[in-house]
Amino acid sequence: MLINDLLALHHTAVRTSVEIVSQVSADDWGKPTPCSEWTVADLLAHMTVQHHGFAAAARGEGGNLAVWEVRPLGARPVAGYAEAAEDVLAAFAEPEVPQREFDLPEFGPAARFPAMQAVSFHLIDYVVHGWDVARSLGLDYRLAPELAEPALRIALAVPDGESRLKPGAPFGPALAADDEDPLSRVLTALGRSPKR
Repeated sequence: MLINDLLALHHTAVRTSVEIVSQVSADDWGKPTPCSEWTVADLLAHMTVQHHGFAAAARGEGGNLAVWEVRPLGARPVAGYAEAAEDVLAAFAEPEVPQREFDLPEFGPAARFPAMQAVSFHLIDYVVHGWDVARSLGLDYRLAPELAEPALRIALAVPDGESRLKPGAPFGPALAADDEDPLSRVLTALGRSPKR
């Protein structure tokens, strides 16, 4: 796959997450999510800062740890999330991005990845976190058809094993998939149960 094709898919995943988050209301902040120990408010704070962090990384500033610090949501959390999504989409659209390496300190000190891999990380996060928010709100989540095969390929490439048991691990250990639906397979590969 070419980087521009991946960026187009990433755009779809992020836009879908914005549509879902736009349905969050003040009554939803305390609801539990499929992310262990996170409420909807916690999840949205994480999703918002990750957009800003990856935007900074796309601009060559990902090594600044301050951009990765989770902050309180503020008075307009849904609008703040949409603005953060616009920030990362604009950053990823900059012409230098395909040749750039991304500093992603959350993966470890001096962790640096080529654009293709970094965009893949962000894409799969927002496929899964879009589903997380939808599930928390009792909404349907539909994986865009063009995302099905690439998202599954990315999900299956995420290493499984002991690292997924550590506190703060983004994904739990892989679960057995009981059907061939691409979204179900993405979720189970990343430790989410589609039926819970």
